[in-house]
Amino acid sequence: MKCLTIRQPWATLIALGEKQFETRSWQTAYRGDLAIHAGMRVDKAICGTEPYQSVLARYGFTADNLPSGMIIATSRLADCCGVTVEQAQQGWPGGNEHVFGDYAEGRFAWKLEEVVPLAHPIPAKGRLGFWEYPVLEGEQ
Repeated sequence: MKCLTIRQPWATLIALGEKQFETRSWQTAYRGDLAIHAGMRVDKAICGTEPYQSVLARYGFTADNLPSGMIIATSRLADCCGVTVEQAQQGWPGGNEHVFGDYAEGRFAWKLEEVVPLAHPIPAKGRLGFWEYPVLEGEQ
C-alpha cells in the first residue's frame, strides 16, 4: 500500500478526521488508497497553540503522547488541487482546516477521504514522498 509520512500533530489530526486536506509543495497524479504514517518528529510548539491544543485535548492527546514512527490510519487520496491566488487571499478552505495547512498560492491541497484510524498502529520507518508498506489489509 502507498504510504505518506506526515509530521505530528498533522498526521493525528488527519486520523481523527479533523484535517481533510494535506498540503504539499508538490502535486501528484496518484488517486487511491493511502496509508498515513506519523513521522518521528513532533512539532511540540505548535501543539501548545490554538486551535491545535484544544482539538488534540478533545481526544486525549498532547505533544507528549502523540504516536510517532507508526502507520496510524488508512485513507483514499481523492484529489489534488493547486491553491490559486484567489483561494489564498480568501483563506480557503476556512476554519480549522485553513489553520491546519499551508494554503499559500502555488501549494497543493490533497483531499483525503474515507479516513480510518488503525486500532493497532503499525511501527514503520517513514520516508520522503510516497513509499510502500507490504500489507495493511486486515490490520485495521
